[in-house]
Amino acid sequence: MIDVKLLLTVFATVLVAELGDKTQLSTMLYASGAQNSTWAVFLGSALALVTSSALAVFAGTLLWSHVGPRLLARIAGVVFIAVGLWTLLRA
Repeated sequence: MIDVKLLLTVFATVLVAELGDKTQLSTMLYASGAQNSTWAVFLGSALALVTSSALAVFAGTLLWSHVGPRLLARIAGVVFIAVGLWTLLRA
């Protein structure tokens, strides 16, 4: 059975995180020049997001079997902070 609460949490988190990021901006750029190929832009960007999400789920599942959830959460936190600092320093 699908955990609906988890499904909605992941959906809302990914949706908010993706809005306005470079991926969405590049998709808007492609769509603005596509004229009659907007479905190709939509399908290409949707397939890319699904593929990257599948890789993330696979990697998370693989890590989960070798690393405890507490350490995995800490690693994810450190990675998020590192990406944030890298983004700030490059700006």
